[in-house]
Amino acid sequence: MGSISQFAGKSRPVPHRIESEEEALAVAREFAFRFAERASERDLERVLPHDELDQLAQSGLLAISIPSEYEGIDVSNVVLAEVTAILSEADSSIGQIPQGHFCALEALRQHATEEQKQFFFGRAMAGDRFGSALSQDGNKTVSDEGPRITADGAGYRIGGRKQYSTGVLFADWLAISALDAAGRITMSFVARATEGVRIIDDWDSFGQRVTGTGTVVLENVPVDLGSVVPHHRGFERPNTIGPISQIIHAGVDLGIARAAFRETLELARNTAPSPADKDLERASNDALTIAKVGEVAIRIEAATALVEHAGRKVDTAQVDATEEHAIEASLAVTAANALAAEAALEAANALFALAGTASAKVALNLDRFWRNARAHTLQDPVRWKHHLVGNYHLNGVRPRNGSL
Repeated sequence: MGSISQFAGKSRPVPHRIESEEEALAVAREFAFRFAERASERDLERVLPHDELDQLAQSGLLAISIPSEYEGIDVSNVVLAEVTAILSEADSSIGQIPQGHFCALEALRQHATEEQKQFFFGRAMAGDRFGSALSQDGNKTVSDEGPRITADGAGYRIGGRKQYSTGVLFADWLAISALDAAGRITMSFVARATEGVRIIDDWDSFGQRVTGTGTVVLENVPVDLGSVVPHHRGFERPNTIGPISQIIHAGVDLGIARAAFRETLELARNTAPSPADKDLERASNDALTIAKVGEVAIRIEAATALVEHAGRKVDTAQVDATEEHAIEASLAVTAANALAAEAALEAANALFALAGTASAKVALNLDRFWRNARAHTLQDPVRWKHHLVGNYHLNGVRPRNGSL
């Protein structure tokens, strides 16, 4: 692969190789238990989870979506979403960080050459982490004006900036979108240590505080000829790159909802009733509290079922890549994403409404669930999900890649 094979990454042990979907879920639960222990502290102090991301890479979970012909287990998207939810219930920042990694692997599956697949899937199996540098500033999309890739001898050069690049502080490789001379979108895989790559830790948000999000500055960065993928093909017809990105977002929201609900149950069971309900032994005996807990539980159950349904639709679209299946996958994932986002916000709000004054203590840091849900759902507003689905059913306007 030319110069990219000279990647000077840090030496690390060979990661564990996960052999089945059942093992993937078990490993996710094991590491989620570890990650939950200091999740509140990381959020309060903004301690970036470098050690936790190293552990996640060594666990083998970051390789589970790699096709079987490249030594992965090609996990179903149902399981990928549930793994995300399990990790996000422990720490939603850690659950979100691998989104760019899995999207990069899907872009390689869809559009890379055989040589590129062999090399980059091999790097992922060896524990390397991919971060996406796709987002533009403001309301721009990856297809708008942004960084340019230009020919330079036997390779290319890229210059420009990418904002809101989630997980780049932990990445070994950057997947960078840029426009070529013909105005087509490319995706270049560049080692983070490449000359001219500069990453700024400038994430300033009240939620999802330790996702390792930053700005990527590209100063005439050299790009190997064999590391450029024709990403524009992903915008020519519906495919599964967008739905996989979105089902991971749904998994993050689902994990936040479960975490907030768990804390609600714990507090409601152990909190004294309000003065108005002094005849009750515990707040959990209040009829209104019981009804609200049931309402939130039903919404989380519905979101879980819809995420699973959407995952199966994405699986079908990957196996039988017709336009019809890709559209069905996009619509199902959009619906799941909307419901999971609403469940996360409702569960986080209900935590304070039901648990009462005790839940507002700074030391408990329970507001992180609302902050994380609110910050995460702002990235892709639910109102546009409703619009996309409604516009398809009412006017026959199919989902546009990059908007899901």
